Amino acid sequence: MKAPGYTALKGLAYAACEPLMRRASRAYVPGPQCADALHWARHQAPKGVNFTFGYFNAEGESSAEVEAGCTQAIHALALLPDGYCSVKAPALSYDADALRRLAAQAAAHGQGLHFDSHGPETASPTLAALAKLRPGHPRLGLTLPGRWCRSLEDASWAAAHGLRVRVVKGQWPCPESAHVDPRKGFLAVIDRLAGQVEEAAVATHDAALALEAARRLRARGTRCELELLCGLPRAAVMRLAREATLPVRMYIPFGQAWLPYALGQVLRQPRLWPRLLKDSLAESWQAGA
Repeated sequence: MKAPGYTALKGLAYAACEPLMRRASRAYVPGPQCADALHWARHQAPKGVNFTFGYFNAEGESSAEVEAGCTQAIHALALLPDGYCSVKAPALSYDADALRRLAAQAAAHGQGLHFDSHGPETASPTLAALAKLRPGHPRLGLTLPGRWCRSLEDASWAAAHGLRVRVVKGQWPCPESAHVDPRKGFLAVIDRLAGQVEEAAVATHDAALALEAARRLRARGTRCELELLCGLPRAAVMRLAREATLPVRMYIPFGQAWLPYALGQVLRQPRLWPRLLKDSLAESWQAGA
């Protein structure tokens, strides 16, 4: 049981640290506009990384507004080497015409189009949307969460359809088994993909997990890269990735809903504060050197 006054003391500590953490987070969280994401990628991102941008829509935004945000991302990424846009099919209402327009624009710029993962209820309609889009647009990708039981079958489906797969631990629990170990599930999906796809993305800030996943993929001839979410501490995993000659890509979300969400995620996890401060101070020093 927590000692009396613990909650009050935690609240005081939170209030005292919040201004400092918001300042430190500037090195990690760009502003809400696509131009902010592009500026961060050009001037503040770690050197030598590639990028994916994703429009983070607010509740109540129309499919047309979300499509406009994705279009901005595609055009901005054309100004960077080897970028691609990540889209949220549910926010686009799985609109086949909107997805075709975005895939065509991405193809015109030599980019792929990647489908992000959401709640378990969105998995089947997302695969259905990909199946419709796939015949005319071969450069497509799909995110699979390790904590979902269905992800193994979905990985086989993605491999059979030539999709590029991004593997994540997963934010939402598995409907069939809420107690799936995300790390074990992550590696199970990696094993299903290894040797079956040309390239896969290892999307985790868990350094040990990332290196083991990369080892398994490479051992069976599958190229891979590390994908990191802008907004979370990254120095330790990036250092190990560089030592392992593992390419790194940054996922940069933008949109009016992203900034408060990202700052809230950081501020609600005090265990991240020391790493965030250390990383941002180091990057500030390097930028000024």
